[in-house]
Amino acid sequence: MPEILILSKDAPALAAELERQSGFPVPFRACTSSDQALDQYDGEKILFGRPDLIAACLPAWPAVEWVQSSWAGVEPLLAIDRRDYHLTVVKDVFGQQMSEYVLGHLLAHELKLSKRRAHQEARDWFQEPSGTLGGKHMGIMGTGSIGRHIARVARSIGLTVSGLSRSGKPAEGFDSVHAVTQFEAWLRGLDYLVSTLPGTPKTSRLLDARSLARLPAHCYLVNVGRSNVLDEAALVEALTNNKLAGAALDVFDTEPLPQDSPLWETPNLTITAHISAVSHPSLIVPIFLENLHRFRDGQALKFLVDFDAGY
Repeated sequence: MPEILILSKDAPALAAELERQSGFPVPFRACTSSDQALDQYDGEKILFGRPDLIAACLPAWPAVEWVQSSWAGVEPLLAIDRRDYHLTVVKDVFGQQMSEYVLGHLLAHELKLSKRRAHQEARDWFQEPSGTLGGKHMGIMGTGSIGRHIARVARSIGLTVSGLSRSGKPAEGFDSVHAVTQFEAWLRGLDYLVSTLPGTPKTSRLLDARSLARLPAHCYLVNVGRSNVLDEAALVEALTNNKLAGAALDVFDTEPLPQDSPLWETPNLTITAHISAVSHPSLIVPIFLENLHRFRDGQALKFLVDFDAGY
């Protein structure tokens, strides 16, 4: 009987990478859908793959002892009524991708690339000067591994970077870190705001109409964390009425984004389809393999989720 069930739309690629990297026999079964997994499950106690697919199966599989998510977020698994297993996530592999995503959008904003493209299509010689990131103030909501990576990259090109966390404790890569009790005052001094926060009850709608109103009108917002942090309707109102300079969203309350969503036509908003960080098998399989060794040896697993905290 296989020891591991891989459940992901990318199961064949994950399985191939697991065989390539393991260096030892790893008995597994690979499934690409929840229906296939429910049909083929044979008592495997280790699951590796997508939280949304696993969540549809886990209540029916009491033998499961450990789930290794292939994502950083595990909201679908937190939503089901089962906690008698170890849940681990992927960390320390998405920082580069997300840093490039964030800085790419900020550079495009300062360089006025969309405006320049429009003038190019009109054959208009447009010479309005670009802005610069240098000397500006970026605020990052969340000082975890992704937030720290973004902070280091941003500081390397001349930005001042402050963070927001529950405790306000200093964190590597940041010029300063502020506690949530200072949230509204902190917002007032930002040129850019980036959210990397997880989706938990405590982070829900932190960026509501009141919070967005505290941001300067020239501020640009990027959300690469979880959608529950942001009130989408409040953002539409802020951008439509020029209360913010612009925004880039990679996460949404409903995905795919419905055709009738007002976000599609909101001015100065860039929409991307949850692509700011991709779970490449070559990046996430090493984390699973290290935890597999730990699991077999009875050692503590890396990147364990605290069910109560939600991350």
